[in-house]
Amino acid sequence: MVSYTPASNSTSAAPPAIYLPELHSELSEALVTSSVKKAEGLQRWLMLAAAVVLVSVPVFVQAPLVRLVPWLSLVMTLGWLLLSLQLLKRPASERWGDLLIGFTWTWLAGSVYWGWFRWEPLLHLPIEAIGLPIAIWGVARNSGKIGNFFYFGSLFGTVVTDVYFYLVDLIPYWRQLMQVNAQADPDAVQPIFQNAIAQMQTPWGSGWAIVLVSILFAVAMLPLFSRQLHWWAFSGAVLSTILVDSLFWLAATAS
Repeated sequence: MVSYTPASNSTSAAPPAIYLPELHSELSEALVTSSVKKAEGLQRWLMLAAAVVLVSVPVFVQAPLVRLVPWLSLVMTLGWLLLSLQLLKRPASERWGDLLIGFTWTWLAGSVYWGWFRWEPLLHLPIEAIGLPIAIWGVARNSGKIGNFFYFGSLFGTVVTDVYFYLVDLIPYWRQLMQVNAQADPDAVQPIFQNAIAQMQTPWGSGWAIVLVSILFAVAMLPLFSRQLHWWAFSGAVLSTILVDSLFWLAATAS
C-alpha cells in the first residue's frame, strides 16, 4: 500500500502574523490623533475663557484703580509688557504671552483715557485705538496673531458700545456722571442713572440694543467654527463685551 499525507485545509489556516503589527500601529495612531484633538479643543476653550477674563479685568479692577492713582495704572502697563515678553520666551507659555501683549494695549488705553480724559467721550475711541497701528502691522507680518486679534475683538466691542451711546443720545449723561464723580457727590448719581435708563427703555433705545447685541453675538460666534486660537481669543473679547455691558445695565437699573 502506498501511504500519503492528507493535504491541509487552507480555510483553517491561521491569519498571517504580519497583520498584527499593522493593526497595533493603526490603533496607536488613532489614539494619538484623538489625544491631540482633545488637547487642541481644551486649549481653544482655555483661550476663550482667558480672553473673557482679560476684558473684564480692566472694567472691574482698573476702573477704580485708575480713578484713585492713574499714574500707578499707567506704570503697570510696563509690568504687563515685561510679563508678556517673559512668557513669550518659553514654548509652553508662548501663546499666553502673545495674548497678554494684546491685553497690554487695552490696559494702556484704559489708563490714559480713564485717568485723564474721561470727561470727554469724543476722545474715547481714538484713545482706545492707540494700539491699532501696531496690531495691524503685526497681523500683516503674521506675527502675534493671538494678542492682536484679542485687541481687535476688544476694540470692536468698544466701538459697538460707543455707537449705542451716540445713537440713543446717552453722551450727555456720560459727561454728567464724570462731573459728579469728580465732585464726589454720590447723591447726584442716582438721578442721572435713572434718566439714562429711561432713555434706554424707549422703543428707539430698546430697538438699537437688540440690533447691536445681535451683531455682537453673531460676530463672536462665527469665529468659533475655526480651530485657530487667535479667532477664539477674538470671540472671547467680543463675548465679554456683551457680559460687561449687561452687568452695567443691571447695576444702573438696580441703582
